[in-house]
Amino acid sequence: MDGAALAARLREEVKRDVAELGHVGLATVLVGDDPASDVYIRLKHKAADAAGIVAVDYRLPAETTEDELVELVEELNDDDSVDGILVQTPLPDQIDEARVMRAIHPMKDVDGLHPFSAGQLYLGRQTLVPATPLGVMHLLEEYRIPIAGSRAVVVGRSALVGKPMAMLLLQANATVTICHSRTEDLARHTLDADLLVAAVGVPGVITADMVKQGATVIDVGITRTEAGLVGDVEPDVAEVAAFLTPVPGGVGPMTIAALLGNAVRAARYRRGKVAFPLI
Repeated sequence: MDGAALAARLREEVKRDVAELGHVGLATVLVGDDPASDVYIRLKHKAADAAGIVAVDYRLPAETTEDELVELVEELNDDDSVDGILVQTPLPDQIDEARVMRAIHPMKDVDGLHPFSAGQLYLGRQTLVPATPLGVMHLLEEYRIPIAGSRAVVVGRSALVGKPMAMLLLQANATVTICHSRTEDLARHTLDADLLVAAVGVPGVITADMVKQGATVIDVGITRTEAGLVGDVEPDVAEVAAFLTPVPGGVGPMTIAALLGNAVRAARYRRGKVAFPLI
């Protein structure tokens, strides 16, 4: 499943949407100097610039206090030139990540982590949805993977990927099982999956003998090793699965494309061009 090619098309759609809107502003905030987070931010800014989104990068020292970070978020909430806000995680230990996410205005929450955004997803009234599972849904649609009535297994229960992924698949009428670090006999569940999503960040946790013949396998995990970037799925799974996302070049590009789409959606919400669902 070629995520890079689809992501390129989606970024072109975003570029046209941005031109139509006239202005889309995205603010990113990075606290500290985590190398992986720095790479993610730079990739997001490169893609945003190419799409015509005005992206502003805020860099704060690692010793920034929780109150200082919340104060910056509140300033960005009040800034009419900013349509979307993204606070890169993980945050330093002295900062309560949940409080920071609650501080972001729901209409600017391009990561979809505000309790309002998560609640809307739970209720099936999606507003802004985390970009990685949203990108996965775009991939499944592109390759016409049957979801309704299928057995889907999501390995991982993070707030950013696993849980929203399960909700999106459930709302698409799949029968969904969520597996995690406490799941006993993981293979017993994964072998039943018509659609398997691996999102735990553990290299090679899914092997060929754990995958149903002809299944669709989505590898969300990405880990940097001495051998390069590797996913949660062993390469030989390709001999069993009907569809498999590569690492790199699969879900990663889709995440960035979906994030840019969220920025456009946030801009439309703020301009009243799309009705913002309310409970």
